[in-house]
Amino acid sequence: MAWSDRRILDLFGIALPIVQAPMANFSTPEMAIGASRAGGLGSLPCASLNADQIRAAVTAIRAAAPGPINLNFFCHTPPAEDAAREAAWRKKLEPYYREAGLDPAATIPSVSRLPFDDAACALVEELLPEVVSFHFGLPDPTLVARVKAAGAKVIASATTLAEARWLDARGCDAVIAMGVEAGGHRGNFLDHDMARQVGTFALVPQIADAVRAPVIAAGGIADGRGIAAALALGASAVQIGTAYLFSPEAKVSAIHARALAAVTDDGTEVTNVFTGRPARGIVTRLMRELGPMSPDAPAFPNASRALAPIKAKAEANGMGDFSNLWSGQAARLAKHLPAQELTSSLAEEALARIAALPG
Repeated sequence: MAWSDRRILDLFGIALPIVQAPMANFSTPEMAIGASRAGGLGSLPCASLNADQIRAAVTAIRAAAPGPINLNFFCHTPPAEDAAREAAWRKKLEPYYREAGLDPAATIPSVSRLPFDDAACALVEELLPEVVSFHFGLPDPTLVARVKAAGAKVIASATTLAEARWLDARGCDAVIAMGVEAGGHRGNFLDHDMARQVGTFALVPQIADAVRAPVIAAGGIADGRGIAAALALGASAVQIGTAYLFSPEAKVSAIHARALAAVTDDGTEVTNVFTGRPARGIVTRLMRELGPMSPDAPAFPNASRALAPIKAKAEANGMGDFSNLWSGQAARLAKHLPAQELTSSLAEEALARIAALPG
């Protein structure tokens, strides 16, 4: 049986309508290689990598997998320094510093989450990826035009219908419909009220009806049933993240792996206490006691700065109380397979589900 909607397959030059989600700090070149070898789209998150690291990763992926590659970048606006807010946040965290035997006044590390800029665009022009994806909107139109001129297809995440229309009007080749079930950072950029975020299977058909570009469904999809359902609702492909965190290629700590293995359907929440932007993760002590959505958290990515020493001390003692344990709501549905096997298995199960539908 063949896939009936070939828009994403033909757009990206892939055999399976599966995009391995680019998960900053957790995805690896090996994960992208596995997804690509199976016929899906392998993705590399670039927001936490420098230029040399990106070059090395792309070289490794190109050498091991023949398929296209997706390079993913953030499009946030770096926050202005806000000493008063930083001081208030450190005061909020002071009891945890003292409990851990740390000096609340100690110098804290800087944090680097660079948005897509001229230097990143020049790197895209050098490396020539087939796909470039953006989170938190799109960069300046002149940069988008340069990415397209370099031959890359441009895709980005939308968490509402308004965001999808905004991306479509600005020339995105495909729109990722990111439901509230998805793990990790929300891709929102027009609406910041988390109470108004939409579930995947309400969002997908509305976006599919409203935009020119094909739709990639993301959030709460971890098995063939979810893929078949997303395609039936108008998606041309799916983007899957949490399921890949169970693969041996994932870069997850032992603490994170244990939490993923035990997480329940209602065991995650959207929180801003780890980075300053809303993201879905497994509920931890910090989320219970300060949030999950705290008005005191500094703007992304600065909330993580003061938290880093406490997190490091707790993790050294085997605890994830202060760790960002990203996970979507469908983690329990995930198969624990290597990335290549997982991608193939998901596609086979989806085709079987579609073939079994009446009519």
